[in-house]
Amino acid sequence: MNKKVVVPGDFLSDDVQKAGDGTYVRDGKIYAKLYGVASDKGKVRVVPLSGLYIPSSGDIIIGTVKSVTFSNWILEIKSPYEGWLNYSEYPRRIDSSDMSKYLTVGDSVMVLVKELTPSMKVDLTMRNNRSMVIKNGILMEISPVKVPRVIGRGGSMISMLKKETNCNIFVGQNGVIWVTGKDKDVVKAVDAINVIENEANKQGLTERIGKLLKGELKEKKEEPESPDILNELLD
Repeated sequence: MNKKVVVPGDFLSDDVQKAGDGTYVRDGKIYAKLYGVASDKGKVRVVPLSGLYIPSSGDIIIGTVKSVTFSNWILEIKSPYEGWLNYSEYPRRIDSSDMSKYLTVGDSVMVLVKELTPSMKVDLTMRNNRSMVIKNGILMEISPVKVPRVIGRGGSMISMLKKETNCNIFVGQNGVIWVTGKDKDVVKAVDAINVIENEANKQGLTERIGKLLKGELKEKKEEPESPDILNELLD
């Protein structure tokens, strides 16, 4: 397959063993799950051309409660689709009548994508050892397609960010990042992450960020000076 632009539902291959990111399998065939560029190099993949997050089973993401129904919390997950967290997927046994005591509108949580159904319903769960309610630090947003650059090859970039800023940093696959630490360290981390997003395609970025974090490199005035913060959650 030569690289080509595809839209959701386009047929890509009948070799289901090659299904990769940005695709789904139905009736023994691989189809595009999103608008992007399809390629076939060992795996059939679709790289998104837009910045929206397309959920995949197993993703760890950060969402914010936008409404509460009689049995589900509905989460904004920076996707074309809403996230559905059933009360039975909360990490402890609760009654549906008590849901708002545990999560209410505006609360942010780290959750796992349990399933993306054919009707594009995103089922979420907190029944794993990484999910939690976020009660401190800040949340910032980057384009989901830049998430791999912030993490780096083998986790190299995110490890350097944590070490040089003394912050705890979690990067959700949907592009929402949770940063905790001392105020000045959080600002340092957020500034560096903004540079990574803005210069993701440049050569030598890891070295540049390393120098920036060590104070060996000064940013130009025209570059972003403030983080793109979605929300501040303070104890």
